[in-house]
Amino acid sequence: MRILVEQSAYSLTNMGDLAMLQMGVSRLRKLFPNASIEVFTGAPHRFVSFCPGASPIDFTGQHIWFSPLVKQLGQEIPGSYGKHVSEFEWNLRCSFPKLIKFLIDSKSKLLQKDTQSLSLFLESIQSADLVVSSGGGYITDAFKAKASATLGILGLANKFGVPTVMLGHGIGPLKDPGLRVKAKRVLPSTRLITLRESRAGLPLLTSLGVSREQITLTGDDAIELAYQARRSEMGHGIGVNLRVTNYANIGTESIENVRVALQNVARAKNAPLIPVPIEFSDSGSDVKSIKQLLAGYDNESDGGQSLSSPLEVAKQAGQCRVVVTGSYHAGVFSLSQGIPIVALAKSEYYKDKFLGLADQFGITCELVFLDDPQLKEKLPVAIDRAWKSAEKVRHQLLEAAQKQITLGQIAYQKIPELVSNP
Repeated sequence: MRILVEQSAYSLTNMGDLAMLQMGVSRLRKLFPNASIEVFTGAPHRFVSFCPGASPIDFTGQHIWFSPLVKQLGQEIPGSYGKHVSEFEWNLRCSFPKLIKFLIDSKSKLLQKDTQSLSLFLESIQSADLVVSSGGGYITDAFKAKASATLGILGLANKFGVPTVMLGHGIGPLKDPGLRVKAKRVLPSTRLITLRESRAGLPLLTSLGVSREQITLTGDDAIELAYQARRSEMGHGIGVNLRVTNYANIGTESIENVRVALQNVARAKNAPLIPVPIEFSDSGSDVKSIKQLLAGYDNESDGGQSLSSPLEVAKQAGQCRVVVTGSYHAGVFSLSQGIPIVALAKSEYYKDKFLGLADQFGITCELVFLDDPQLKEKLPVAIDRAWKSAEKVRHQLLEAAQKQITLGQIAYQKIPELVSNP
């Protein structure tokens, strides 16, 4: 049996997405001990150390498959029609993959270009017995290209008659008309979609034509990894994270307000500020923003740069009594170990993520909006409130984590039947 896994971050630089991938592969291995599990990645050497027993598979054929077909055939697309042509081509790829491959191969031969990676990409889908989209928040407007590609992969699998499942997903916001059309075409044919939150994801999926019977609420797949890393005693630090990127809609102007509030509370509590980075890519590294938040309080900190695995990041979060975070998975790693969080959000994407997380764990996940005019007053109060309630809510949080882990494991148990009964 061959299982092909599409995942969120091919670079393996996001510790939250990587934790979901690790737990997903581990659970699939328990269900299908003799299966060949292959995962799309751009970092094969790192992948092997994180997911032993699974095989990395090259993803570069996707670039050829999803690049504009008209342009590959030597034509230019007028600007006003580019969007419509792109959406038309996407549908052609899902409906007539053999025709599209013939056209690409023909043009590539004329230009003496190698399409071996394209053939590998298509064959990996067609020869699979199951195609899995592992957990993440990437079916959303914020990552339009990634969402389109993943939906294209699932659409191809559907065309080839290969069962598809999506595990541990956060869906949306999804307002882009083109992405909604693609999602409506593909998602109703997905055998199983496990959601990490129901507040926004469930109504969105039903609006896209997905049957309620196909959807299961489980919580985030990474909860199990963090829960297993929990400490017996409560920490004394204040965890720190801030995601400064376009999709978070957070710029450097937010850093100073958060820095002052964090450091004032930390001094009053005589508590260390502990980095809990999730994203390590050069373009959106949490390490850089964390070091800025710590400036003047702990100038010797590396911002968490030395942490090299999801487990190490989870254990770092475990040293805290409360975690202040602009990253969703820093929140997951903390709540799953019984540690309350103060979540920082500005974009609709992150507000949805954190509100969904709060819905899963309860009031111990407090959300502070970074565009609130009263941010300077509200943030220190929220941190102090979380600090004082930490011991009281710890058991409640651990119970919520246990419940979600059980729901996730039960949902995975449905997969073998879905594969054996096409």
